[in-house]
Amino acid sequence: MPKILEVNNLSFGFSKEKLLFDDFSISLKKGEIKAIVGESGVGKSTLFELILGNLKPLGGSVKRSKTSQIFQDPYSSFHPSYTLLNQISDVASLDSLDELLKDINLEYELLLKLPHELSGGQLQRASILRAMLMKPELLLLDEPTSALDNVIQLEVMRMLVKHLDTTGMLLITHDMELAKWCADEVVKI
Repeated sequence: MPKILEVNNLSFGFSKEKLLFDDFSISLKKGEIKAIVGESGVGKSTLFELILGNLKPLGGSVKRSKTSQIFQDPYSSFHPSYTLLNQISDVASLDSLDELLKDINLEYELLLKLPHELSGGQLQRASILRAMLMKPELLLLDEPTSALDNVIQLEVMRMLVKHLDTTGMLLITHDMELAKWCADEVVKI
């Protein structure tokens, strides 16, 4: 199966004297989940910025397929003055909306509201819905369940794993148990 992410010999630091990454490589295929774990400040979110092309590496290369991201803070990932449905339909097809709403236990009526009118957990599920509707080959998950209670965390991760036939996932988490449960490989940085 072809790779949907190839990071080869990546070097990056905000100063050349202190590199966050030095000769770092990782690859991912559709159907795989790899988890990136590490202490705060070691560069986990920076790695995603490098993969997305928002930061330029000092060396090495990044190649990726069609990508979508789920952010840790759902409130910062939606514009406050537009309904969720408007924001989702601006970037994604609504073809499989009903099926995904059922999968993540979210009611359609909530999509007609503004972001601040939902709880953090509801808004994070809307963020996951948006990312999945974009039909990415590569899904970047930055602590995607940290805003959810334990029962909903498990439901959401099971739903995401169910979609591995169409995507591969790179997960940032502090939760080693979650990483061990769902990932094919755990990478400590």
